[in-house]
Amino acid sequence: MKSIRASKNAGFSLVELLLALALGMGLFGVILQALLAEGRNSGQLVRLLREKAFQRRSLDLVASDLRQAKGISAWPELAEPACSLAGRAPVLHLETAVGPISYSFGRAPSAIWRGQVLMRCGPPYGLDGLLSAGGSTPNRVVIDGLMATGAEVSPSEGVLRLELVQQFASGGREQTIRSQRLLDLTGLELL
Repeated sequence: MKSIRASKNAGFSLVELLLALALGMGLFGVILQALLAEGRNSGQLVRLLREKAFQRRSLDLVASDLRQAKGISAWPELAEPACSLAGRAPVLHLETAVGPISYSFGRAPSAIWRGQVLMRCGPPYGLDGLLSAGGSTPNRVVIDGLMATGAEVSPSEGVLRLELVQQFASGGREQTIRSQRLLDLTGLELL
């Protein structure tokens, strides 16, 4: 008789096991939700950093073009564009030793691009990092997914203000990022 009672008191009851299982599953669910939320946040941060890098690289291209320019139009809408703007609004027009460079903002040239785009039309860069003369004048998308862009030339102050604004869906919500740069008319960044 004693051995039956001892074995009965030595283990866990079915109710205790089910309760432990329910608590374990609840804890597992909380941890899983936290991991999934962290994954979504990480994805949003990666997307934000990637788009910021695209904006920075686009503004670097404009600054590089400006460094090689011998003239800048205060009114780009009045300048003769380097190529067809296809209905896009002129944003910036530069004169270089190898030909004009026009930046325009508006509708994307094809459906592969997100939203509105900033396009560059002008002489291409050579392997030496300088504008190359001759050949065709490519019209290329610099950055897509834009809500707005702006370039304001102030000849009296000797500065160019550039701004890019993007908006995109990330993780079920809209994110907006804005990059601005202030350059002197030789292409050097001002603080």
